Amino acid sequence: MDRREEQPGAAGAGAAPALDFTVENVEKALHQLYYDPNIENKNLAQKWLMQAQVSPQAWHFSWQLLQPDKVPEIQYFGASALHIKISRYWSDIPTDQYESLKAQLFTQITRFASGSKIVLTRLCVALASLALSMMPDAWPCAVADMVRLFQAEDSPVDGQGRCLALLELLTVLPEEFQTSRLPQYRKGLVRTSLAVECGAVFPLLEQLLQQPSSPSCVRQKVLKCFSSWVQLEVPLQDCEALIQAAFAALQDSELFDSSVEAIVNAISQPDAQRYVNTLLKLIPLVLGLQEQLRQAVQNGDMETSHGICRIAVALGENHSRALLDQVEHWQSFLALVNMIMFCTGIPGHYPVNETTSSLTLTFWYTLQDDILSFEAEKQAVYQQVYRPVYFQLVDVLLHKAQFPSDEEYGFWSSDEKEQFRIYRVDISDTLMYVYEMLGAELLSNLYDKLGRLLTSSEEPYSWQHTEALLYGFQSIAETIDVNYSDVVPGLIGLIPRISISNVQLADTVMFTIGALSEWLADHPVMINSVLPLVLHALGNPELSVSSVSTLKKICRECKYDLPPYAANIVAVSQDVLMKQIHKTSQCMWLMQALGFLLSALQVEEILKNLHSLISPYIQQLEKLAEETPNPSNKLAIVHILGLLSNLFTTLDVSHHEDDHEGSELRKLPVPQGPNPVVVVLQQVFQLIQKVLSKWLNDAQVVEAVCAIFEKSVKTLLDDFAPMVPQLCEMLGRMYSTIPQASALDLTRQLVHIFAHEPAHFPPIEALFLLVTSVTLTLFQQGPRDHPDIVDSFMQLLAQALKRKPDLFLCERLDVKAVFQCAVLALKFPEAPTVKASCGFFTELLPRCGEVDSVGKVVQEDGRMLLIAVLEAIGGQASRSLMDCFADILFALNKHCFSLLSMWIKEALQPPGFPSARLSPEQKDTFSQQILRERVNKRRVKEMVKEFTLLCRGLHGTDYTADY
Repeated sequence: MDRREEQPGAAGAGAAPALDFTVENVEKALHQLYYDPNIENKNLAQKWLMQAQVSPQAWHFSWQLLQPDKVPEIQYFGASALHIKISRYWSDIPTDQYESLKAQLFTQITRFASGSKIVLTRLCVALASLALSMMPDAWPCAVADMVRLFQAEDSPVDGQGRCLALLELLTVLPEEFQTSRLPQYRKGLVRTSLAVECGAVFPLLEQLLQQPSSPSCVRQKVLKCFSSWVQLEVPLQDCEALIQAAFAALQDSELFDSSVEAIVNAISQPDAQRYVNTLLKLIPLVLGLQEQLRQAVQNGDMETSHGICRIAVALGENHSRALLDQVEHWQSFLALVNMIMFCTGIPGHYPVNETTSSLTLTFWYTLQDDILSFEAEKQAVYQQVYRPVYFQLVDVLLHKAQFPSDEEYGFWSSDEKEQFRIYRVDISDTLMYVYEMLGAELLSNLYDKLGRLLTSSEEPYSWQHTEALLYGFQSIAETIDVNYSDVVPGLIGLIPRISISNVQLADTVMFTIGALSEWLADHPVMINSVLPLVLHALGNPELSVSSVSTLKKICRECKYDLPPYAANIVAVSQDVLMKQIHKTSQCMWLMQALGFLLSALQVEEILKNLHSLISPYIQQLEKLAEETPNPSNKLAIVHILGLLSNLFTTLDVSHHEDDHEGSELRKLPVPQGPNPVVVVLQQVFQLIQKVLSKWLNDAQVVEAVCAIFEKSVKTLLDDFAPMVPQLCEMLGRMYSTIPQASALDLTRQLVHIFAHEPAHFPPIEALFLLVTSVTLTLFQQGPRDHPDIVDSFMQLLAQALKRKPDLFLCERLDVKAVFQCAVLALKFPEAPTVKASCGFFTELLPRCGEVDSVGKVVQEDGRMLLIAVLEAIGGQASRSLMDCFADILFALNKHCFSLLSMWIKEALQPPGFPSARLSPEQKDTFSQQILRERVNKRRVKEMVKEFTLLCRGLHGTDYTADY
């Protein structure tokens, strides 16, 4: 059976869609969507149904699909189609049909009041959309009419069914308003109209909620309806009675969740802070929930404690400033703060025994900000009240940050452990923030507690308590400058006294030492107190991340004070590297640490240490270079090359000196002789070439080789000069054999740093010409399989034009071919490649006047570039790239104005180019706008964005909202 028979209309939709959208075909397509096991058929059906919903025929088939003999899935589609037609195509509906459409929808809602709930909701949404489009002029009292119509006694539906249908309609009305596509000026009118109409809604809701005879399902719907309406920024004082009723409903377990949602939404609306008297009345209501909260905590009822906490936090977080302003009510607000403190310190371990405490953390930020924003006198009063509260908060947070017992923690899932880790990070951030309020006294407080804990002989302390206090220190020291703190020396003295019997505690000790590395740089005499601990931890695979990152921080911050310890650090590091204790990424960090360490030694010392450190790897690499390539020796080669490149990333014996704009990097000369990195690279150069000869066709190995030189070039800058000729030669051979993007990226680095120096220009020019020639050949063979190479090539060309335009003067460079390849690259589907090509043209076009070959090719082929740019703007390229194409237009206009003014008129003349949606007037306007703007690049970008939306038929639609 062919596809056309399986789904009438789906396959033929392109040919004559108007004829296909019949009730029968819609039902067949829906059956296919829900029941066909073939995913391709489902997708076809869905696409066709989406077209059907927006077709003119939808007005006809929608009502038929709602017939009582249809199944709910079909009825639902009919109701959805009605909603889409009303909400998106309101302007298609003649004014004289508004009333009949309204009446039909009321009839259907009444019928479905005792039918399928999902269909009822869609019909209510459709009527809500109709009401919003008619309000306030064509239907001035829409909400009051809805209430009156559904309260009519002559309805065939029972009272409860009518009541629930009315509540559903009233609930979706504000929700539909929030998501509606109404123009901005209409939104304001409708919002005002709805605010007035809430006078017809709230009395009804109050009556239904307080009426003892109201069944639970009705009261639940009332609370949801209230929750929906308060988001229209209804004045808080108008909500008082309903909020109080919602507080009362919290005692009913069936209504608890809906009540919480309603109260939180009412309290959280931005406008609520204006109604301070109402807010003050709410505080006793919230405080009145404390007993229910305690009971819930005692009974392990997480849902109830979570809900009550949400209410307390909503009031405190949203209105702390307004409530703090009421100085005479300071005690009741302090009581609310203490209630939130109880929620922060709720018993149990997050996230296994409780999930509530995390909700409160933002409140403490807000309260602190509000207190510190008062003028000095008022701030002093509140500091007096709240400093003790914040000291208590620190104790509570450190208690909550404690790990459970080892046995309990062993039962936690990996997901729970990860959530706990994130929770501790949130606590760490809060402690760091609280430091602003409590200052140095906070560190003293933590130090005293830790000191008492470690020196007390009365009772054995738990490692969890010690770890939490250290974690508090680490949180603050990581981001706050503790160099002037008088407790850090004592803390450094206490750390060796900690009995480390646990991985988590050992990790925190390491991270704390790492956080204090800047302090150690200012107090080098203390390094010896903690360095042995770090070196010892390096041998433990479980402490891999913390010990290696801490050593790296110490080596970076304290390198000029480490020479006495260098031999020991290198020996321990070598040992753990040889034993393969750490994973690859930690091995790389460790090499970076050693690079920092060696940088501060004398050249002879560096070379001696490098010899002992690298020799085993060089020997291993020599052995691997002899072997036949296979996956396992490839991993070993990439690992060794990675170790070398990470070592050379940080091994820098001279100091960089940036000029004021940072555009040129210079280095102070090294008086001690040749750079150690260059010495090593020259020694291993032959070996690297040997490895390459066997692995040239493996992108990973080539990338790893290039990374060694790229990182060395970046670190050494001018000191790398002796290596330039041989590296250029090697890169040329590599790229000629098998072109790879990493070789082009390294060439770009060389061009950036050395092309402007006469001594290095010849080898760099030769390499540039060679890789260009090879890449142009690749373009002739078909470059589509190599977007990464094309991307890197375009970046290289742009860099050459930026740093050394002379590279384009050589007669052997086929500028015309380069230009044409770059135009071709503009049409690639890969965004980075297109971006790089645009970058090349924005560098090339300004050189029209100064480089003859560039001027000539732009004159000959510039029209081809313009057409490619217009095609892209017309819809062939992603909208996210429009700024890049705008840059090309701007450059053409600025540097080739007379040519552009001629080309753009010719290019836009053919009908349907660059889009069939454009009128000749729109094209003419665009070309005139572009030609007029030669100064303001931002304006050109706006014009291009506007034009591309017109081309794509998206101008003035919701799709452009975030564009």
